[in-house]
Amino acid sequence: MSFDAKAFLATLTELPGVYRMLGADGAVLYVGKAKNLKKRVSSYFRENLSSPRIAHMVSQIAAIETTVTRSEAEALLLENNLIKSLSPRYNILFRDDKSYPYIVVTRGPYPRLGFFRGNPDRKADYFGPFPSSWAVRDSIHLLQKMFRLRTCEDTVFANRSRPCLLYQIKRCSGPCVGLVSPEAYAADVQFASLFLLGKQQEVIRRLTESMDEAAQRLAFEHAALYRDQIQSLRQVQEKQYVSSNKGEDADVIVAVREAGQLCVNLAMVRGGRHLGDRPLFPVNAAESTPAEAVAAFLLQHYGAHPAPARILASPLPAEEEGGEAAAMLAELVGRPVPIQEARAVSHRMWVEMAVQNARLAIAARSQATALQEKRLAALQEALGLPDPLQRIECFDISHTQGEATVASCVVYHGNGMRKSEYRRYNIRDIQPGDDYAAMRQAVTRRYDSLAEGEGAAPDLILIDGGKGQVSSAWAALADLGLTSIPMLGVAKGEERKPGLETLIFPEGREPLQLPPEHPALHLIQEIRDEAHRFAITGHRAQRGKARKTSKLESISGVGGARRKALVAQFGGLSGVLEASIDQLAAVPGISRALAEKIYAALH
Repeated sequence: MSFDAKAFLATLTELPGVYRMLGADGAVLYVGKAKNLKKRVSSYFRENLSSPRIAHMVSQIAAIETTVTRSEAEALLLENNLIKSLSPRYNILFRDDKSYPYIVVTRGPYPRLGFFRGNPDRKADYFGPFPSSWAVRDSIHLLQKMFRLRTCEDTVFANRSRPCLLYQIKRCSGPCVGLVSPEAYAADVQFASLFLLGKQQEVIRRLTESMDEAAQRLAFEHAALYRDQIQSLRQVQEKQYVSSNKGEDADVIVAVREAGQLCVNLAMVRGGRHLGDRPLFPVNAAESTPAEAVAAFLLQHYGAHPAPARILASPLPAEEEGGEAAAMLAELVGRPVPIQEARAVSHRMWVEMAVQNARLAIAARSQATALQEKRLAALQEALGLPDPLQRIECFDISHTQGEATVASCVVYHGNGMRKSEYRRYNIRDIQPGDDYAAMRQAVTRRYDSLAEGEGAAPDLILIDGGKGQVSSAWAALADLGLTSIPMLGVAKGEERKPGLETLIFPEGREPLQLPPEHPALHLIQEIRDEAHRFAITGHRAQRGKARKTSKLESISGVGGARRKALVAQFGGLSGVLEASIDQLAAVPGISRALAEKIYAALH
């Protein structure tokens, strides 16, 4: 039965909202938002549609669902949430859920300079966002060198009795032990804030004035400090090859289609400084134009992240989509956010750089894809498998003499690791140190649901271990009735040197040793090493958690609330171990007698 568009449109409201187009099987084909639902949905059923892709989508519509919202901005937020949760096949989807990092400057007598990821609040000053964590850390190292602000946590700062190494290497002024006055430290905080706001010339002017004043009163040591700060600032300006003297905030968004791939590159400029960029490869964009990708990015990205003063886009979205994006951004942030082409010289340089980096990202991705395809084909051939390999899962076990045993399962799919599908298993109810039982339990827990018809089956299972681990894993698969899945053990070679691994088969087939330069072996090593990293990270976390609480838990009179107070006061068990009896007794809820008892138990 075909969809009766005319009858449906007659029932539609003219209020803002979100619409969902469904196929005959009930799957969501497309999610959109509209200022006027009736007008927008009607546009899909006219004779001349904007593209063959849209026409093909409309031909598959079996039903349309709508949700009315109070405003366009609310419709945008709902649309973004639905696109990310439903992944409709005709929506261009940017999987960029990771929050962007900031530099935070706390408040108080001696503010802390630090890395922050999350939603900024009013309890501190935030600068950014930055495109990557390395851009934040690079800027923090720069500020430490120029203004010597502290980066230590408050719990560490409050319990220092002597300055740390950062003071010795001139990256901190030592406020923890009173080596700088609150007034002088506050001046450095103000200089750092001005620098982050792009007012480098103002900082240099003030530092020059302070240097001249110190020289006039013959305080040459202070004058030299100001001179060094000025020199550092000038060096930064020289290295900042693309900058603006206006101290402006802008995002540069470009979309490039090359070699069958579409890349949207986001470059961030804050305080006139180019902070780097982040290339993104959207899903479901095979037939989309760069302009359509830019329009989709504008609405999805700024529905979840703060907007700068202006946005430079290349190419600009179509007039209707661009106007809609600008209107919704203005409603979201409470001010106009112009979306425009680059006209100023510095703006054009930013766009040209973003385009070049997008092309480099496409080239790098194409090269990586070709390499992975070559490795997969080589592995299929080396193992003599009849079907191509797409999904590989690898297991590893990690423990310390049987303590805190953790199993990892990492997933390789298509042309790279799928971190969102990784899993860890805390191994229980086995003899400590029994790797065979641990492996059997991990494989059973991983594929128990698969045996019942749920989940995706791998094309190959890798086991980081020799014959014993492989036999245990194979026995678990046999119990589940899944021995049709190929399995391979990776036994470490002599002296555990990479390239000397032996491949172990569960069915009694002769072990295989590939040449060190074989591309299939390189792929196996990459996946095996990732499984090992993931397992040992989980094991260390479990072991650290157990050890952090076990020593304090064994002391009578120290319950959950007192343990929490001690760990919070001293920043962890190591801080508690370093604390004196007087410092322990100063913690709320800890008496002098109990402090002596804790000190005696820990030393």
